[in-house]
Amino acid sequence: MTAASPLILSIDQGTTSSRVILFDCEFKIIHTEQRAVELSYPHNGWVEQDATTIWHDVRDMVLSCLKLHPNRIASIGITNQRETVILWDKNTGAPVAPAIVWQDRRTASECSNLKSRNIEPIVTQKTGLLLDPYFSASKISWLLKQDQGLKERAQNGDILAGTIDTWLMWNLTGGKNHVTDATNASRTMLFNIHTQEWDDELLSIFDIPCCILPRVLNCVDDFGALSNDIFSEPVPIHGVAGDQQAALIGQCCFDAGMMKSTYGTGCFALLNTGNIAATSTNKLLTTIAYRFDNITTYATEGSIFVAGAAIQFLRDQFHFFDHATITNDMATSVPDNHGVYFVPALTGIGAPYWDADARGAVFGLTRDTTINHLVRAALEAQAYQTHDLLTAMAHDTGQNATSLRVDGGLIANEFMCQFLADILNITIDVPEVIESTALGAAMLAHKGLYGTSLDDLSKLRKTAKSFTPQMNDSTRQTYLNEWNRYIQKLLYTPPV
Repeated sequence: MTAASPLILSIDQGTTSSRVILFDCEFKIIHTEQRAVELSYPHNGWVEQDATTIWHDVRDMVLSCLKLHPNRIASIGITNQRETVILWDKNTGAPVAPAIVWQDRRTASECSNLKSRNIEPIVTQKTGLLLDPYFSASKISWLLKQDQGLKERAQNGDILAGTIDTWLMWNLTGGKNHVTDATNASRTMLFNIHTQEWDDELLSIFDIPCCILPRVLNCVDDFGALSNDIFSEPVPIHGVAGDQQAALIGQCCFDAGMMKSTYGTGCFALLNTGNIAATSTNKLLTTIAYRFDNITTYATEGSIFVAGAAIQFLRDQFHFFDHATITNDMATSVPDNHGVYFVPALTGIGAPYWDADARGAVFGLTRDTTINHLVRAALEAQAYQTHDLLTAMAHDTGQNATSLRVDGGLIANEFMCQFLADILNITIDVPEVIESTALGAAMLAHKGLYGTSLDDLSKLRKTAKSFTPQMNDSTRQTYLNEWNRYIQKLLYTPPV
């Protein structure tokens, strides 16, 4: 690489941190900056963030990279936590309320009411999603209902709405571009994934004016350029995708049947289904994997709300340890889980159960249970949850996975990766660049800059380590039987 070779800037705005990563054109990481993102919980089930702080942190990191490598950054890619929504004043640029995070459950009763009116089949047919507070539509609707004046301003075109990608691009371009991409649009519950348009019937159901929503572009497109009023260089934004779709791209799962699973705050497994928007009978989601040149590729998705967040929960709420890195040694310091099972339904439970009212629980505690057993149980839960997803996917598609490409912060834990291989009974494939989400955004930016083919992108992916199953069938089945028994206890509501 010569001193003057161009760089790709990837903005990865996640649930617990905002990061900016510089890649060279062979996708080697050159520089990383990161800021923690604070979550607030003003009421039971509510999860919020400060949208202005998120923007300022991203702005400052981008400015730092431009200063560090002047005139070398050629293209920008953006990936973001999906479903989190922001409403802001079009004239002042100020958010009208805190960002409502994807984990937020405040609209559970509204979603239940719509289900009782048999609205869910309409939603699922058009969007591939289930009626759940997880998605953006009910969050936007709730915000507009809080203030009649806000609703009127929205109808008059003075209020804009968007997911985090839209909010960042609007600010990065100095308020010039109110846009999103097809993957993020597909997670709002307002976008028809078959017609590729905002859907009038869905907008009516949620009572949301279409004028507040962004223009939907391909994942590789002209999203605008950095504003000269804020930044020193008008670098173009060429690529955008929601975080899980970006990870699918970063893992180079470009062929139908390829699958990846990301273990970050939550866990999300995506199976590429090609040009077929497969319908699930197991409460899995149908979503847009990516859209290039107006051609859509679909995916089946299983969403787990709490993965790495379970470890963060034990650290921050119970102070079991200071740093997550020690959890590998804690888990391996005991020979087994001692009959302890942690179901981390801390914000409801996702696929394939979809119970917004479920709450986390620990089963099997005895007098000699230790902190190490609890930590191990939290890590083991990721394998059980993933097994539930892959079982449902196999039932829907008739395909049994033979390997799984994994990424996310939690895969640094080797105990978790090995236990995942043991419970799933397949090979777990860890990439050389574990920042698959940021890498996917960089690949989109690279494709937008150079027109790179998917085959050429795939050639650049390398495997760092593979974990193969070591557990016997009897032990595996015993673990799964116990997990299933406790899941049913959690979901079962006794009669009054």
